[in-house]
Amino acid sequence: MVSETAQLNSNEIIHESTLFAEPILHIGNFKVTNSLLNSTLTVLIVIILVLFLKPKIKKIPTGIQNGLEMIIEQFLGIFDLVTGSREKSIKFAPIVLSFFFFILINNWLGLLPGVGSIGQIMVEDGHKIFIPYFRGATADLNTTLALATIAVVISHIFGVMAIGAWNYLNKFINIKAFLAIPKKVMKDPTVLLVNPIKAFVGLVEIIGELAKIASLSFRLFGNIFAGEVLLASMSAIMAFVVPIPFMFLEIIVGLIQALIFAILVLIYLSISTTQEEH
Repeated sequence: MVSETAQLNSNEIIHESTLFAEPILHIGNFKVTNSLLNSTLTVLIVIILVLFLKPKIKKIPTGIQNGLEMIIEQFLGIFDLVTGSREKSIKFAPIVLSFFFFILINNWLGLLPGVGSIGQIMVEDGHKIFIPYFRGATADLNTTLALATIAVVISHIFGVMAIGAWNYLNKFINIKAFLAIPKKVMKDPTVLLVNPIKAFVGLVEIIGELAKIASLSFRLFGNIFAGEVLLASMSAIMAFVVPIPFMFLEIIVGLIQALIFAILVLIYLSISTTQEEH
């Protein structure tokens, strides 16, 4: 009886949504995961679209170019509400829109038939485990963490370029506040209390920068991963009818999450390139 049960368990194929991306193949010591394949496919789609659309761009827009320019103009209008300047909006638009379209395509690719359901069976510890070839890249914390880190680092680079390395450094390590104490202490003794507080606020800003990375990465990962688990659960109940409304819901969620991420990146860029007194 025990041997029969063991045999049944050994023939059972385990398929579950994991918090980590599963490796599909190895190139030397480098692991190629299913979420990395999905990200690579996204990049290829973007490259193909660019190569297809670039020859069609003209000074007098027609056809597809008209529609694209309308979309870009709508985005710039939204960006103006954040930056307060069309010049800044145009300056930041290429970076912000790159994040938006990369995340959006990744979110929607994860909803295509076959993604998460076509793969290979591997044996680990005597158990057969199904590993899909493709998985929504934004449902992998590694991907969202990388995107968030890149976004925050870019905001710091733009901050240094906009207001100078010395001024930007003093946002976090307020050396100016300490240097000003000997000059102002005779006229205004309160600087002995106020300026150290300013320096402490700078240290809080450093913690805030780390919180930005955590917030951006976990928000996107949590929403997309939850949608992935929800669709898998609904498909297990009834494969054809029940998941359809949730599929449309996830399409909207994917769009909203991409837009939220892009707008937050824009906010970080706008704040970083603004002088502290402003």
